[in-house]
Amino acid sequence: MPGLDRFTALPPFARLTPAEISVLQRATREVAFAEGERLCAEGHPADRLWVLESGRVAVDTRVPGRGDVVVQTLGPGELLGWSWLVPPYRWDFGARALTTVTAAELDGPLLRQLAEADPAFGFALTRALFEVLAHRIRGTRARLLDLYRSGHEH
Repeated sequence: MPGLDRFTALPPFARLTPAEISVLQRATREVAFAEGERLCAEGHPADRLWVLESGRVAVDTRVPGRGDVVVQTLGPGELLGWSWLVPPYRWDFGARALTTVTAAELDGPLLRQLAEADPAFGFALTRALFEVLAHRIRGTRARLLDLYRSGHEH
């Protein structure tokens, strides 16, 4: 398993202490997905988080009459999945591998247990994940503003 660099190289985890990174590593295993393979499905139980190491993943949502619509594409160094952190622990979006994907997969229920046992670790982990979430929300807002701006110009 790769060392601490996997997590410390990612801005949200850069502030974690070596001990906190070590806790993350206890909940981590290496996984791979084939092109076209679904990592998670909207509405299904959410129990993991991925740190993408290679490949591209489409994040999608089901739209009545249109099927699964891609809302974002993620690549190496990005995180996928935070629904395991918030009850009712169901995926809010789906995700499918666009290419072969390798990732570090973190066990969500184990991370919740570790966070409950060590509130300082729990706070650090939650803050790191919410930084990712806030970044994604800002990106979505910018895309929506572009969409509406271009829609009014035509």
